[in-house]
Amino acid sequence: MAGLTTRPGTTTGPGTGDELSPHDAGPLRDTDSGGGRGGAGAGASARGIAPLREGDSAREGFQGTRGSAGRRGAVDPVKALMHRHRELCERAVDPLEIAAGLEAHGVTDRTAARLRHRDVFSLAEEMYARAARDGEAAPRTEPPGRPGPRAYWAALALVPGVLGAAVVAGLRLTGGQARPAAAAFGALAVASGLYLAFRRGPLSTSHRTTGAARVGICWLIAYALAGDGLLSAARDGGPHGPWPLAAAPVLALLLACAPAAWCAHLFAARARRRLSASRGLEEFATSVRPLLLGAFGLFTVGLYGLLALCGTVLDEPPAYAGAGALGALVLLARLLTARGFTRVPGRALAGAGAVEATALAMVFAARLPGCSFLAAPVDSLVEAAGAGAVPALACGAGALVLLVQATRTLTRASAHAPLREGP
Repeated sequence: MAGLTTRPGTTTGPGTGDELSPHDAGPLRDTDSGGGRGGAGAGASARGIAPLREGDSAREGFQGTRGSAGRRGAVDPVKALMHRHRELCERAVDPLEIAAGLEAHGVTDRTAARLRHRDVFSLAEEMYARAARDGEAAPRTEPPGRPGPRAYWAALALVPGVLGAAVVAGLRLTGGQARPAAAAFGALAVASGLYLAFRRGPLSTSHRTTGAARVGICWLIAYALAGDGLLSAARDGGPHGPWPLAAAPVLALLLACAPAAWCAHLFAARARRRLSASRGLEEFATSVRPLLLGAFGLFTVGLYGLLALCGTVLDEPPAYAGAGALGALVLLARLLTARGFTRVPGRALAGAGAVEATALAMVFAARLPGCSFLAAPVDSLVEAAGAGAVPALACGAGALVLLVQATRTLTRASAHAPLREGP
């Protein structure tokens, strides 16, 4: 096999077949020009290696490789791959983690076929077994990616909604000078509740959240609370005093933290089962994509139900379009961030916040002499669909971008390797 046989000057005899030159220890990637499994099998047959039959085991495939080589100086290609990914093999707690790591490094099913394995999963099982046998792996522990006891993180997911309901009730019962103090205390309490809710569970992450994402999410929540009222007041020449706040959509979003965590757990658990049952990367991606869309749809239905409930109880407009788009955007951003994809979610959140801020700035800038034309786009949009069209358009576009990104990245095996929770 090209790139895996020894070069002149490298001596390997019986019993020393695991010796590797620096070239042999290089990465194994899919470089065949043929497409699909057929191309891989045909390439293997052309080199005198019969492709692995469906009934063969991973160990038999490996033994066949070494036994059929039959010539002095053959290098063990699986050993070369293990040498290249030594750290992955040492910390792996099961073969699925090795399969996910190989897929993340560009090893495909066609690469595995050249090594006489049906797919990457079979190759990972071989590497895991050999690492444990050779004593190259660290002592196995419980998989660190488990989100912890379900009752624990499920209870924490309820905290933001409970605190939000208490704050809304407190603001409605207070007045005068005590009202600003109650609002400030409530904001700190809700922020603490959100921190606790995302500290553990399926939406927790050990990856650092970007500054753009933090600023974006803070602005988006603030706009959901006060943005529509401020925009309407600005278009009427104000504000001339306090403008109305939208408590119903914000309360619904806080209550939606619980269904978001439960839907994320459902998706992660089902994807993990599919990873165990799948026998190819393409098969896994095809089976996981409906799970992702189903979990996203289930959360959306729950969010709209909470919006209707909060709007009825508080006797306020539920802001279905704007709050629904914001909830979808935040869920997808958190799903991607929890699995290490932080750049695109951060840009999507920051972009949505920038669109909302720009719309407000254009309305206020139109008051300058000769600048009335600046407010024309916002006025046309608001007159056609109401003030809620601005956040709906901004957050909806960001959610669509993240949904496309999620269907491309969260359907990979590498996205479902055991995750370590944040500190």
